[in-house]
Amino acid sequence: MDVGFIGLGSQGAPMARRIVEAGFPTTLWARRAVSLEPFADTAASVAESPAELAAASDLVCLCVVGDADVVDVVTGDSGVLAGLKPGGVIAVHSTVHPATCRELAEKADAQGVSVIDAPVSGGAPAAAEGKLLVMVGGEDEVVERCRPVFASYADPIVHLGALGSGQTTKLLNNLLFTANLGTAATMLALGEALGVRPGRLTEVISRGSGNSFALNVLGGDTAGLARLAAMAGSLLQKDVRLIADVADTANAAGGVVLDTADATLVLMEHPR
Repeated sequence: MDVGFIGLGSQGAPMARRIVEAGFPTTLWARRAVSLEPFADTAASVAESPAELAAASDLVCLCVVGDADVVDVVTGDSGVLAGLKPGGVIAVHSTVHPATCRELAEKADAQGVSVIDAPVSGGAPAAAEGKLLVMVGGEDEVVERCRPVFASYADPIVHLGALGSGQTTKLLNNLLFTANLGTAATMLALGEALGVRPGRLTEVISRGSGNSFALNVLGGDTAGLARLAAMAGSLLQKDVRLIADVADTANAAGGVVLDTADATLVLMEHPR
């Protein structure tokens, strides 16, 4: 399978490198030439546009930031759909609204092209080790065709169901993570007010039933949430907004987890 990869940031670059190193013929495109420099020592080819990349590919993987970026790269005048042949596949690794993937799929289907959503979790270290978690939504046959490529950077690869289910799952994960950040941060602050040092409290709880990934991300002190807000507050805000909209559209109650995530975003000064 010939693979095209767009989105060579901190997450996408190690994913693309794993694909190249696994022996798949790979074509890259980036808006900024500096993003391509780390691949100068690899067998990857470089395209002048997303359309040119797509014309050389059976599978095009997208790891750009948000919905508008995905739509622009796919549907623009020199976008992926301008070059991808019938039978080709677009895999959306970005975390976006499920409806965005479904709308792209409608456009792609008119050209005989398939779309699957395949958001990822684990960050750059997991990608470099081939241990990303990939959450996939789409038709069984298309997902299985892409699985060998995904396996170059991911384990496990979980097929959740129809198109959009991967994005919904990723957004639910990030909703819970956001909520957990707020509960962990306020617990540390409460402990400090009661005379328990946050670092020692974290040491104990990380070995007990109250442990969570979010608690450990905070780094064992009450300033952890503010530090994380500076780095990832806008991304968590985006994801909570997306899943809240998905829930509203389905007339599903967000409940305590959404209320708590909203409270966390307020603490992070990134209210929904």
